[in-house]
Amino acid sequence: MSIIAGIHPVREALRAGRQLVRILIAKGAASPKLQEIIDLARQADVPIRFEPREALERASKGSVHQGVIAFGAAQKYASLDDLASAQCLVLLDGVEDPHNLGAIIRSAHAAGVDALLIPDRRAAGVTETVVKASAGAIEHLPIIKIGNVRQEMDKLKEQGYWIYGLDERGEQDYDQVPFSAPTVFILGGEGKGLHEHVRKQCDVVLRIPMAGAIASLNVSVAAGIILFEWRRRKMRS
Repeated sequence: MSIIAGIHPVREALRAGRQLVRILIAKGAASPKLQEIIDLARQADVPIRFEPREALERASKGSVHQGVIAFGAAQKYASLDDLASAQCLVLLDGVEDPHNLGAIIRSAHAAGVDALLIPDRRAAGVTETVVKASAGAIEHLPIIKIGNVRQEMDKLKEQGYWIYGLDERGEQDYDQVPFSAPTVFILGGEGKGLHEHVRKQCDVVLRIPMAGAIASLNVSVAAGIILFEWRRRKMRS
């Protein structure tokens, strides 16, 4: 059973139709957003219990809960077979920080990405921290667990996807290269960037030109830049 803590994550879980076992709300807590959660829970027949705030502190294990916690089924992962018409995917190559993963999920959903692919080894998985950092976006963006990144890239190429890596060692500026559809963007892990064998397998490796002394950006910031550039072009086409 997974724990969803915080107003935005719980509200989005309800809006997305996530299967929830029960919701705890701190006694005395009141706000329009909490009332919206109560209304949504009643519409979905999800049991609500009002408990002392200390009970929510224990249940959340230190996570910031803002007076509300939901208990739900474990995260269900999607399959690429369910996304036959996908136009844009994001594949992560070794992102290990759950806060970065959550932020990438949030940006990907906001930009209109169809799904996010994450390896099942040496990478962050979907945890309470990720759910919280995504601000509820994880309830709306399909997450696909994959095995070997290189093998997955081969499969995607066979399906007609163009694969664009983003790395400080990229040969071309991201805003100077046309994006062919359907598109996959691959982002590397914190501090390491793309693995060498992954980088060589990309159709194009892009870079974000930097004006300052720092050579690279946080991976979640870089994800937002490249994904909204893709969205900008899509909206103009």
